[in-house]
Amino acid sequence: MRLFPMRLSLLAPVLLLLSRANVIPAEVSIRKPNIVLVMADDLGIGDVCCYGNNTIRTPNIDRLASEGVKLTQHITAAPLCTPSRAAFMTGRYAVRSGMAGSGAVQVNLFLAGSGGLPPNETTFAKRLLQQGYTTGLVGKWHLGLNCERRGDHCHHPNQHGFTFFYGLPFTLFNSCIPGLETDILSWLQNALEKLSLLLAVGLFTLVCVRAGGLVEISARLLVALFLLGVIAVAVWYIPFGFLPWWNCIIMRDQEVVEQPITMETLPHRLLTEAQRFIQRNVHHPFLLFFSLAHVHTPLFCAPPFAGRSRHGCYGDDVEEMDWIVGELTKTVDSLGLTNDTLIYFTSDHGGHLEDSLPLIGQRGGWNGIYRGGKSMGGWEGGIRVPGIFRWPGRLPAGRVVDEPTSLMDIYPTLKHLAGDFQLDRHLDGHNLMPLLEGKVYRSEHEFMFHYCGSHLHAARWHPPDSDSIFKVHFVTPNFFPLGAVGCYDTHICLCHGDHVTRHDPPLLFDLSRDPSESRPLSPDTELRYGEVLHRVAEAVEVHQRSLTDERPNQLTMEKILWRPWLQPCCGTFPFCACKEDSRTTGWSSDCPGTQ
Repeated sequence: MRLFPMRLSLLAPVLLLLSRANVIPAEVSIRKPNIVLVMADDLGIGDVCCYGNNTIRTPNIDRLASEGVKLTQHITAAPLCTPSRAAFMTGRYAVRSGMAGSGAVQVNLFLAGSGGLPPNETTFAKRLLQQGYTTGLVGKWHLGLNCERRGDHCHHPNQHGFTFFYGLPFTLFNSCIPGLETDILSWLQNALEKLSLLLAVGLFTLVCVRAGGLVEISARLLVALFLLGVIAVAVWYIPFGFLPWWNCIIMRDQEVVEQPITMETLPHRLLTEAQRFIQRNVHHPFLLFFSLAHVHTPLFCAPPFAGRSRHGCYGDDVEEMDWIVGELTKTVDSLGLTNDTLIYFTSDHGGHLEDSLPLIGQRGGWNGIYRGGKSMGGWEGGIRVPGIFRWPGRLPAGRVVDEPTSLMDIYPTLKHLAGDFQLDRHLDGHNLMPLLEGKVYRSEHEFMFHYCGSHLHAARWHPPDSDSIFKVHFVTPNFFPLGAVGCYDTHICLCHGDHVTRHDPPLLFDLSRDPSESRPLSPDTELRYGEVLHRVAEAVEVHQRSLTDERPNQLTMEKILWRPWLQPCCGTFPFCACKEDSRTTGWSSDCPGTQ
């Protein structure tokens, strides 16, 4: 009778160990991965070594590809910053969120405009926040800030699921560098400047005529002309003359910490903040969106990288960007997070072909063999971007996927990884994990639609029974001058009116045989010509019928123009100016590992 209790007492520790042995693997298996999303700005797919460039060194990005999965047909939803980023954040074409302009304006041009990503839109940051993630955005936002008053921050990253924000609520324009000619509404600035000069000359002439007694001119008319001239100068000079102060700022959460930006230290401050965010959350699942300032113009060449490349300041910037990616990866690995962290690298769209100077030539990116570039509608050069995923232990190293994928796929992929299986509103992206892991070999994107602003320019079809990928262009931008590679008359291609050519019948290419889109197909050269046009037309009709939940257009001229009552300011408006203390950022002018 006494032996039985003794046997139970001996079995108890064994049973306890067995129960723990069953629990521990379960805990490990259900651990939510950390997510690090790295997005370059205006980087061409041809700028990266592992995508075919042999003149610029990108060893750190190449390492991510060799240790993970490389996508060769990774497509943005738009060829410009604001609509592309809106689609990336929401998993939906930008036209659904109202972030696709219908006229000359296709992006936010003033930080003090009222347009932006609507507060009732859902981003992947909001989804992951609901699943217990700590979420942070370091770098560029460019999706709006205020709605009705300075400080309401209705479009701010903090309102879209990011609990931490440090960086540029806007973007970089030439105005951020003293001495560079502005590139914001230059046609309007020139018109206002000429109007001001015309009014000044006219007023001076009338005063002389009146003083000479040649013609009787009312004093009221002279005063009215004078006031009109003052208003014209004010309208021209105030919003445009102070652009470095208005647009070029850094915020930490909802506080302006630097105005205007000190460009020389910007890259390493962003890197430091990204590294600190990871270090703070090492024991907790986190999402970091590291939205790089590189390599959007204006270019800023840090001394340790200046002159290192064979492509001037642009090549130097690409190599500095690669170093930053390497430092961020080292941070993840040094903290023992390698196997628990998905790292993703991409660009928001293709390189900017029109951005060049007479003396130094090209300042924008290189898009390899692909035709077109930034803002050029549906041409591959503006929408095909790098797409690299690294997750050791989960994703096979060195895998290459040639199937069509989209930046909009990131939203449903992260949602899946976070364990969020709730029904969502209409999504245009698909979960990429089965494709990345090699469980399936076919993309879920049978059809994809390519917008320029709110205008549908092209569509592609990947038939289920074929390896072909057909691309149909309904509209293409006009290149000027004839034979040039870009839209030099407007600095950036526009999407409508006399700036485009409409094709009837549409242009048709097979990207599997002609990725550079140089040989249009015809009924004589493609047996499926009629079928392709018919099937794509049907898909476009179905897609357009699905656009029932569109938000109001956020990129109208009314919404993007500068409003003084919406202008964020460090100090007393309009005398806005402050500098961030480098001692609080941990920034150093030395770049370890660059020598």
